[in-house]
Amino acid sequence: MKAEASAHEWPTKVEWGLIGSCTNSSYEDLARAASIVKQAVAAGITPKAEFGINPGSEQVRYTADRDGILSDFEKMGTKIFTNACGPCIGQWDREGAEKQEKNTIVHSFNRNFSKRADGNPNTHAFVTSPEMVAALAIAGDLTFNPITDTLTNEKGEAIKLSAPAGDELPTKGFAVEDNGYQAPAEDGSNVEVKVAADSSRLQLLDNFPTWDGQNITDAKLLIKVKGKCTTDHISMAGPWLKYRGHLDNISNNMLIGAVNFFNDKTNDVKNQLTGAYGEVPATQRAYKAAGVSSIVVGDHNYGEGSSREHAAMEPRHLGVKAVLVKSFARIHETNLKKQGMLALTFANESDYDKIQEDDTFNFVDLASFSPEKSLTLEICHSNGTKENIQLNHTYNASQIEWFKAGSALNLIKLMEN
Repeated sequence: MKAEASAHEWPTKVEWGLIGSCTNSSYEDLARAASIVKQAVAAGITPKAEFGINPGSEQVRYTADRDGILSDFEKMGTKIFTNACGPCIGQWDREGAEKQEKNTIVHSFNRNFSKRADGNPNTHAFVTSPEMVAALAIAGDLTFNPITDTLTNEKGEAIKLSAPAGDELPTKGFAVEDNGYQAPAEDGSNVEVKVAADSSRLQLLDNFPTWDGQNITDAKLLIKVKGKCTTDHISMAGPWLKYRGHLDNISNNMLIGAVNFFNDKTNDVKNQLTGAYGEVPATQRAYKAAGVSSIVVGDHNYGEGSSREHAAMEPRHLGVKAVLVKSFARIHETNLKKQGMLALTFANESDYDKIQEDDTFNFVDLASFSPEKSLTLEICHSNGTKENIQLNHTYNASQIEWFKAGSALNLIKLMEN
């Protein structure tokens, strides 16, 4: 790490160490990290970086509290966050993040895409184990090697940390007072969900429209994405998550982090109706208002990262009909299917290069949509030429019914009725 940090000019001062969220936050994870913290406290070592943890669940938090693990952390000034995603998706108030300064943090989360943790594109987030997070937060130095290096305590003594230790499972078993489960009403027929009409954070959802049985024609290109496009690029987290209960408002972040192939910019695409360039969500809203269909074109492993459904719900809500890519991340592909979207891949990846900024698209055989049968897409270029390409898919018969019904949820409702 020392050599890599020097070669890449990464900041070696660690500002924050973070443990937890849904990944690397088990009882054993916290116990092993706490064993490092206990050593530092006993030796009189003051941590050089801020330190915080997110227990993996209320059961883990309650049991760790009962067994004194949280107390061990608190003795070193560790911040105990809630049992939720927290800093992993930017749900914290990180002081100074708005300054956009170059800095380093270390965490045990499984995602470290640019801007994810705190909205700062200049934050370098390094992923490591919970015990290494603890050691690096205490040392405050990215190049610290706990196997060979020492720390200096308040008396000026050189202290070497011992290897971490922790029970895989609590010896007294797990415990919890409130696991967060609320049983539904036995009869929900008279239950009314009331949401204020002017709420910006909650919105009752309408059913997505069903497929009309016709080919999708005259669809415009919303964006041809260049390179990596994670669910954070498609639907950013952080401050946006306050709108996660309001689909229309959170849709204003749709694909704002994706790079436009044609100008290498983010959140800047051509509106084919006006010829002007503008934000991706605004352009798509203009298409929807005009009754114009659209498609999104992407690169390899499109939709990797968090499994958030908003990344599929937002384009569906705003009127995108299909997502056509070289390859999908598996969970995002499934999420698109559940929302009644067409999730398709190029039969020949080189056809990605045929897509031009002013293209219009026609699906010519959607009526015969069936498992293991490719679809044909007609590309109409602005110079008047046309060409057909083949699109593959992984829909089974049940998933095709999701598409026809408008979404998996729509189909469930239709079957209940």
